[in-house]
Amino acid sequence: MDTAQLLINGLAIGSILSLVAVGLTLTFGILRLPNFAQGDLMTVGAYLTWISNIAGLNIWLSMIAGAIGTVGVMLLTEVFLWKPMRNIRAQPTTLIIISIGLALFLRSSILLIWGGSNQSYDLPILQAIDIFGLQVAYYRIIAIALSLLAIIALHFILQNSQIGKAMRAVADNIDLARVSGINVERIVIWTWVIAGILTAIAGASYGLITAVRPNMGWFLILPIFASVILGGIGNSYGAVTGAYLIGIAQELSVPLLGSQYKLGVALLIMVVMLLVRPQGLFRGTL
Repeated sequence: MDTAQLLINGLAIGSILSLVAVGLTLTFGILRLPNFAQGDLMTVGAYLTWISNIAGLNIWLSMIAGAIGTVGVMLLTEVFLWKPMRNIRAQPTTLIIISIGLALFLRSSILLIWGGSNQSYDLPILQAIDIFGLQVAYYRIIAIALSLLAIIALHFILQNSQIGKAMRAVADNIDLARVSGINVERIVIWTWVIAGILTAIAGASYGLITAVRPNMGWFLILPIFASVILGGIGNSYGAVTGAYLIGIAQELSVPLLGSQYKLGVALLIMVVMLLVRPQGLFRGTL
């Protein structure tokens, strides 16, 4: 039963990692942006959800408000940071440094506004659900279900909508897409919107199963990047697969190594994958 419980915990963490990893994959695949601020943008989503919840909205409306706010923050960074950088064709190293600076700015802003204490949603304490004799926390099930629904919705958007097809075309070859008549700037905006929604849902879900705290996203940035690299950089389905593998591996390592080495497990998997198969488990874009 202990192993089964750890497996459920790993699925819950993997579900959250998968949403942020897919958001990171979209921005990298389409914008060529390795955004180290992705974890802190997830924290922004969690705090905006929390503040909406304690203001009187139910958790579902709070998540919607958090998603809208996170998308707004991402679009502001697009206008004031990333678009100017694209216009001058900034080098990847420059983009990495700027994204790290953005992460520090967001975390410091959260500390300044809301302080460093852990926060919790205004939600009732619900009894764990019995699944074949295993007691599973209700909110862990919610986190897993939200992730699955979001990933299924993203699949239909990418495969069946005009926006999704255009996003895949831009990810494959931005110059060819532009010559073909695709409005690349419009696709950029849609990329931020989708990535923002996924990232906000991940932050809100993580707040459901742990607590809302300023450094929550920063401590997940290594597993997020490990998930993207394991699955294959630029492949959204690979990011999902990698996230679940990382989440489960981290939790199953606890009895052997202790919880303090979870990040070490993610780092080890990432390094081994880079040495053995640098392109990741899957190839291709989006």
